[in-house]
Amino acid sequence: MNKLVIHNSKAWDKKVELGNEWTVAVDSHIIENAKMGNWSIRMTPGKDVPMEWFPSVDGLKVLCLASGGGQQGPVLAAAGADVTVFDNSEKQLAQDRKVAERDGLTLRTVKGSMNDLSCFDDETFDFIVHPVSNCFIDNILPVWKEAYRVLKKGGTLVSGFVNPVVFLFDMDLEQEGVLKVKYSIPFADEKDLTEDKVKELIENKEALEFGHSLEDQIKGQIDAGFIVSGFYEDKGGFVLDEYINTYSVTRSLKM
Repeated sequence: MNKLVIHNSKAWDKKVELGNEWTVAVDSHIIENAKMGNWSIRMTPGKDVPMEWFPSVDGLKVLCLASGGGQQGPVLAAAGADVTVFDNSEKQLAQDRKVAERDGLTLRTVKGSMNDLSCFDDETFDFIVHPVSNCFIDNILPVWKEAYRVLKKGGTLVSGFVNPVVFLFDMDLEQEGVLKVKYSIPFADEKDLTEDKVKELIENKEALEFGHSLEDQIKGQIDAGFIVSGFYEDKGGFVLDEYINTYSVTRSLKM
């Protein structure tokens, strides 16, 4: 694994320790409801993935891609899916194992980077769940290609991502409620922030982020072979949400 992957792995381990919202495992009540057929999952903070995007989950081979944290994976496992959770953070994966042990679920956890799924054979999975996480990898095009490869024909990829406009603005001023355009897209912490700021992020084990173009996010899927068949937006807790939804989710099919 390269330095970025290793750093962001440790950064997400730290997020687990601090209780980041995407690291807090679901409770037993949610799992019990899922076992009875009453379930939903979220890729973004405020909206559930439409149920019509899912086939019957009973026995469905699901890859939760860069999706540790004890949230999507355990719910789908409780609903009857055959779940593999793949994530770069060992402590995120531990959250999934904790829920599985607590609530009597069967799921598999695998540690690795989202842009390298070489541990899986071609056409292994029926469904891939990929929450907002590709802002933590420098090049997302291999993510789409790998997802396409490991999906069976007729399979589905549901993927969330941050609208790149979020990365245009001066981050310090945004925290004060001021939106001032400072950066361009594509954005990368390592490229666009000052050397001192990047050093601070690394020393504090803060995740390094990337603002990918919409072309890479959507056309990247199409170029990999997917047909985009569904889309919705959600708010993400940014100042910019007052003016535009900052999260997006796509449903893409391998035909």
